[in-house]
Amino acid sequence: MTKDEKQWLPDVADLGCVVCRNAGFGQSPAEIHHVRTGQGTAQRASNKQVLPLCPPHHRTGGYGVAFHSGQKAWEEQYGTETELLKQVESEVLEYRNSIIGRTA
Repeated sequence: MTKDEKQWLPDVADLGCVVCRNAGFGQSPAEIHHVRTGQGTAQRASNKQVLPLCPPHHRTGGYGVAFHSGQKAWEEQYGTETELLKQVESEVLEYRNSIIGRTA
């Protein structure tokens, strides 16, 4: 893992759950979800292709709420992984620029 990847993961998690924020619920603790779009079976995306999701929106919320309980229903409700990934990448860069002495 590169130095940038090592810092990318905590920076993404520090944003809080992207779904909760987009729904207006504010920041909630997030775990890292590796994007599955474009990945083959048993492959995991790079550590730069990750989304911050709270446990309910990631794995515990059940069908239509948790990504891992039904990807298609989840994406219909919250947006595609690709759309959310673009948002998160932009937010991390903005977050990094707001911290003095930190570079993207």
